[in-house]
Amino acid sequence: MSLNFNSISKKVTTLVCLLFLIQSYVKATHIRAGEITARRISSLTYEFTFTGYRDTGSNIEFGSGTFSFGDGNNRDNFATISEPAGNGIEKVVFVIEHTYAAPARYVVSYEEDFRNDLIINIDNSVGTTFYVESVILIDPFVGLNNTPTMTVPPIDFGAVGVRFEHNPGAQDAEGDSLAYRFTIPKMSKNSNVNGYETLNDAKFYDDFSAGSESLGPPTLTLNSITGDLIWDAPGCAFLVGERGEEVREYNVAFVIEEWRKIGGEFVRIGEITRDMQIIVEKTDNERPILEVPEDICVEAGAFIDEIITADDADGDPVKIEGFGGPFESAFGAAKLEPVQFSGSPNFTNFTWQTVCGHVRERPYEVRFKVTDDPEIGPGLVDFETFQITVVGPAPTGLKTEVFPDKSIRLDWDDYSCSNADRMEIWRRVGNFSIEAEDCEIGMPPNTGYQLLETIGIDTTTYKDDNLGRGLAAGAKYCYRLVAKYPSPSGGTSYVSEEACDSILVDVPAITNVDVLTTSESNGEILVRWTPPYQIDQSIYPPTYTYDLFRAENNGSNNDFIQITSIQTDTFHIDTDLNTLDHQYTYFVRFYDGLDVLIDTSASASSVRLDLVPLIQSIEVNWSAQVPWSLNDPNNPYHYIYRDQVDESNLGELVLIDSVNVTSSKFSYLDNGSFNNVSLNDKTEYCYFVSTYGTYGNSLIKSPLINNSQISCAQPNDTIPPCAPPSLQLADNFNCLASLSNKSCDDQVFSNNLIWGVDEDENCEDDIRGYNIYFSSTGLEEDYELIETVEETNFIHENLSSYKGCYRISSVDRSGNESDLNAEICNDNCPVYKLPNVFTPNGDGVNDLFTPLYSDRFDPISGFNLANCPRFVKRVEFLVSDRSGAQVFSYDSRENENNIYIDWDGKTNAGLSLEPEIYFYSAKLTYDVLATTKAVNTINGWVQILK
Repeated sequence: MSLNFNSISKKVTTLVCLLFLIQSYVKATHIRAGEITARRISSLTYEFTFTGYRDTGSNIEFGSGTFSFGDGNNRDNFATISEPAGNGIEKVVFVIEHTYAAPARYVVSYEEDFRNDLIINIDNSVGTTFYVESVILIDPFVGLNNTPTMTVPPIDFGAVGVRFEHNPGAQDAEGDSLAYRFTIPKMSKNSNVNGYETLNDAKFYDDFSAGSESLGPPTLTLNSITGDLIWDAPGCAFLVGERGEEVREYNVAFVIEEWRKIGGEFVRIGEITRDMQIIVEKTDNERPILEVPEDICVEAGAFIDEIITADDADGDPVKIEGFGGPFESAFGAAKLEPVQFSGSPNFTNFTWQTVCGHVRERPYEVRFKVTDDPEIGPGLVDFETFQITVVGPAPTGLKTEVFPDKSIRLDWDDYSCSNADRMEIWRRVGNFSIEAEDCEIGMPPNTGYQLLETIGIDTTTYKDDNLGRGLAAGAKYCYRLVAKYPSPSGGTSYVSEEACDSILVDVPAITNVDVLTTSESNGEILVRWTPPYQIDQSIYPPTYTYDLFRAENNGSNNDFIQITSIQTDTFHIDTDLNTLDHQYTYFVRFYDGLDVLIDTSASASSVRLDLVPLIQSIEVNWSAQVPWSLNDPNNPYHYIYRDQVDESNLGELVLIDSVNVTSSKFSYLDNGSFNNVSLNDKTEYCYFVSTYGTYGNSLIKSPLINNSQISCAQPNDTIPPCAPPSLQLADNFNCLASLSNKSCDDQVFSNNLIWGVDEDENCEDDIRGYNIYFSSTGLEEDYELIETVEETNFIHENLSSYKGCYRISSVDRSGNESDLNAEICNDNCPVYKLPNVFTPNGDGVNDLFTPLYSDRFDPISGFNLANCPRFVKRVEFLVSDRSGAQVFSYDSRENENNIYIDWDGKTNAGLSLEPEIYFYSAKLTYDVLATTKAVNTINGWVQILK
């Protein structure tokens, strides 16, 4: 995040110090900086710590402010603990506990009168309240959480014309991710100092800056990831204290957000606001320079010993300090000794004995700070960050044992880190060598390993029987383990060594499901399998019979059907298939020479190709559910075939490229790079993929080559089609005529739209559909997409009225959308008729004065001659007697929007009116688009009869 001081044109070399204001330096000056941190004690109880900094000479009692817990409860007056912080400043702390009634998000805050005097960028700072807040989230799904803590004090020193650097040294005990952003210092919950509304208010930071050290415009930046705050560079503006001294003090504020990964997504679970002070002085001093090691990754148990070097061009003594999680760790703290030197260069050793408790997903951030100590003027600083990732050691002792029921049992050693909570079991067919690089934890991608199961860390054995189906005959199964650590810190181990074992080939093993022909009805697939090489023929004598079963797609619905029975051969060409649209899955059931059912093979599917059209390219993806491995280190390539390569092979699919699936996914992006010819979005391209696999068993020949179906697609284009012309309402819609076919109780309406296709030769002809937009008000900003259709007509049904406007766009196969066509609107035709007589005598007939509401159909015309109140939103009804005196009034808005009036012939006071003629005025507000027709007044008379 960055704030640029565009209004400043001063250079460092031409600084002219400005006397801002002469005023007395008041001894009662008070709070300079502070923040609130929180520690969770139990599910609903938190311990809050306010850490503030103030002048040691202040005669105001600290802790007299108000702490709000965010749930309506507050607390005043606190017992504080103070300690000197140097330079006439002291650190003051108070700690309080609070128990909440329920999980929720709470904003806790502390507010106390009187900041310190003479803060340059806060007007009348001594009369301005100090306010900070933090946010906590109590949520069972979030779990344990404490706010981050800051290890670097919020009072720091800078120099006129020299780049200022600060880092709060924030560290999070649970290893949550932290993000930083600027905010404006506050004087209360909803009030910023000086009345500033946004960070874009020009005067908050800019008038107090010089040019940058590089002679460019000054900037104030906050790195959102590291928290490095850099002011490049403070100017020389000052205020004058009572002793005539120049005072250059500024306050800035920033928020530290806390993010945690929950359910695969990052959720913001809390935040802290730090209000800090920068004290600027004039100096000719040169900044010291830090050198720290490159970021490292270590296995838990490693001893870290790194050299931290500082150099000062002036030869001044320097102080090297370290801040961050490793220095605060309860499992064993890091050390940095000694920390102060005289001379140049200066260095010290950073040491840290890591243990299992240090394992976590995020790296530790160690903030090193060097401060020089010149004879005259302020010391300058340099910050550098050293990141350390501590990962779990690999599980050990993995071994396998095969059992007759086609299962494999795994055993391994107790895991060396007891704070891990679960073990992942990974499996693949065939060996695969993994040489994990530093910090390449867990199972690397594209190894062909698949996660089999996750179990508790205390378990050291596991039986793999393929979910009760038995493992595939002939397959060599290889396993590895990965340890995982609990949230919120998380963490992952290196992957274990590999352990493998093979299942006997005592049942047929399918080796090929190879698409020979792609067709909607005449497709062909070659299915091949092995004999049961290792079967005990003394128990199961030959000759063997093989029944071949097939299902569409993956056979998950158990819809397999037997398609053939074979004795002498071990292959079959399956015909009359829709290989264009379907994937097919097969298995073999076999019998011995005595016609006794022996067993069943594992199932295997054909390779299915999926094409994704993109701009000037096509993404080719493929997959198959097979018992062998499609990721064979000895034959790592899958081959991509395509037509339309050049004029010599139109219609013929030729090899264009290959994919090493041991280092990439089963995916290929064809953008024409293989021959430097871009794909044309007017051309259809066809593909198939040839896959290579293995059982990892010497008895079964490798590679196993299987082809996918042929699939075709066109690249997407970027040119939108023309908008559809001539949008209109079907059948020359007439509102009153339409109502004539509806009874009074029928309050459901529809609009029928039709339109044409623009056949201009300049319009694209690849339209795949139309987007229908609707606005119930007719206002442009209210249009919403309500439907996408392929036809050139649309019935908008289940409406509460006819009122509304429509616009339509064309959409092509690439998703490009045309402009919207001209709108067409339909409006309501309000109906509201009042009678001229009623009889409020309590006989249940015509007792109420209400609009005419009846169904009367003319049997000759077939039209409804009824008077049905329609499309009226409001009725304001007034009744007067012959003398003009008002006797009754009614407003439907004050009567549950009842537009029917239901007047019982009485005054508003409940007195019955005499039987005679009365005069009424009814102001009607209609539900229509046309504003000029929205209000109508009807006047008439009504006679009361008894």
